[in-house]
Amino acid sequence: MEHFYAMIMAGGGGKRLWPMSRRTTPKQLLPLVGEDSMFKVSVDRLGPLFPPENIYVVTGEIYVDALRAQAPDVPEENFIVEPYGKDSGPAAALGVTVIQKRDPEAVIAILTADHHISETEKFRNVLAAACEIAVEQDFVVTLGISPSHPSTGFGYIQRGNHLGDQRDFNYYLSVGFHEKPRADLAVTYLKSGNYSWNSGMFIWTAKRAMAEFQRQRPAMHRHLMKVGEAVDTPQYKDVLTAEWEHIEKISLDYAVMENAEKMCVIPIDIGWSDVGSWGALYDILELDSAGNAFQGRGDGSVVIDTQETLIYSDRLVVTVGVRDVVIIDTEDAVLICHKDRTQEVRDVVKALDAQNKDNYL
Repeated sequence: MEHFYAMIMAGGGGKRLWPMSRRTTPKQLLPLVGEDSMFKVSVDRLGPLFPPENIYVVTGEIYVDALRAQAPDVPEENFIVEPYGKDSGPAAALGVTVIQKRDPEAVIAILTADHHISETEKFRNVLAAACEIAVEQDFVVTLGISPSHPSTGFGYIQRGNHLGDQRDFNYYLSVGFHEKPRADLAVTYLKSGNYSWNSGMFIWTAKRAMAEFQRQRPAMHRHLMKVGEAVDTPQYKDVLTAEWEHIEKISLDYAVMENAEKMCVIPIDIGWSDVGSWGALYDILELDSAGNAFQGRGDGSVVIDTQETLIYSDRLVVTVGVRDVVIIDTEDAVLICHKDRTQEVRDVVKALDAQNKDNYL
């Protein structure tokens, strides 16, 4: 797969994982599941399908040095730096622009820097299948996660007719994106068996990608064409800065995916989690006999009459008579939260911002 590229989107912040995730140390730079950061794990699981020279990273200036240090085999010129964040739509479009200039025949897998995937070989196999579908049939291919419960925290992709199978993976016509639903709708989606969670991972040819941006976001496309002309020239940074100012802030889903032509979905179970909250992290960690999970590099924890609790700390934490709680202990802040309310941690970040407590953000 000479023309197959992985483009890792690594510019997010992970506000629901405060107090560990901060502006300078976002979610993708944290060792949430093992000893390595989520980003390093994301890069490492791509081999041997993608050689380092076929791996690109789109990120912000504030993170690029740390990311380069964690992926030293990825060429420096493969780190595509946004002047400042404008959401995933412009970030993805910029990455496609640079890769297409260097390889007009490119097929690009847009991947995440901060998701957990336990079945790595199956993940690589489905990416290879998606690449073949994208090339042979000119589809935009999305990986749809088989839902395990009626989640209201994910978007859903509705499946239409069965189109075929590739490398033993079935793929279907995608007939609609649905935003995070109400609880009753989520139950209906799950019962129907025709919906997958939107993983945010897409595979398409660079030509198909730019055709979608040109059709749906013509102004963005015009500005990026000017950037593309300057790729790998001394004028690149200045041209990018000038054009970036005029590009709208918008997510990739809203920008092109929701109304893309010729889209298909591969429903897949690869042990996936977006690790979008402390509750989501708890769900994928190893538990003791009382349902407790422990992370960190400290002297461990002493727990008495404690059940179904997550403790993340680099020092000793002691609990007595605790259940269904998340305790996150960092150098300058401690979070104690009921496990069912970890999605609300983003409100803590908003409150700190409103109180101008920037040193905690």
